[in-house]
Amino acid sequence: MAELDVGKHCQVDSCNLKDFLPFVCDSCSGVYCLEHRSREAHSCSEEPVKRESRTTGESLSYPCSFEDCKGKELLPVVCRQCEKHFCLVHRHQDDHKCEKLEVQKPRMSATKELVQKIVESKDGSKSKGRKGAKNAATAAKVALMKLKLHAAGDKGLPQTERTYFQVYLPKEAKECSKPMFFSSKWSVGKVVDYAASIASLKNNNNVLTAKKLRLCHPQTGEALQMDDTLVSLLAHPETPLHNGGNIILEYLDNESQGLDVFDYITLT
Repeated sequence: MAELDVGKHCQVDSCNLKDFLPFVCDSCSGVYCLEHRSREAHSCSEEPVKRESRTTGESLSYPCSFEDCKGKELLPVVCRQCEKHFCLVHRHQDDHKCEKLEVQKPRMSATKELVQKIVESKDGSKSKGRKGAKNAATAAKVALMKLKLHAAGDKGLPQTERTYFQVYLPKEAKECSKPMFFSSKWSVGKVVDYAASIASLKNNNNVLTAKKLRLCHPQTGEALQMDDTLVSLLAHPETPLHNGGNIILEYLDNESQGLDVFDYITLT
């Protein structure tokens, strides 16, 4: 039986470790293992890539193309098949009844009712649009009060450690999203395992060839590093997560660095 050639070797000469989930340096484009992923660890000779930011008088928002949905997102979430914009709730083909979907999969009526309730509950806040990180943080504070009433999580966690998210689940799940809370001290990997348990999702993250459950940023679609902690992500200077905000849980291929739909996003 032929062996699967999965993963890549770390380019640090003294290491050469084969990593099944290697990291690519943003500066030199080299491939490295977990230990040598930082620029300092592999003595990167290239200058760090500077992200250009464009300041405009207005903050753009992208409305959902689904019938009667008033949802908007800070960045465009584009369906690869019909090439239309959608909100997080309607990002999957069967959720927005994609015209390019050959076979419409039947969905449970309870799930449809839940999605409708989510859309209706968010119409009022999203109709005004979200303008930048300050408004996202403000919206998260309002959502946080609601999440605390219904979120599922470990009741033994101290209140001071609890971090709340509206977790958008993969399309294989029975629900579109679910409010949950986690310890701010937990790593992303532990959050993924715990969220999968609460939502009764298949978790094959320990199987080499299987798709992996990953936690993705709600605005950039980038898959978060499994060893990062929630407290560090909440304090991120450029793209922070917000206590009371959204987070996306999705199955990704081993080589994928984020959600497929975000491959078709044009950053403005």
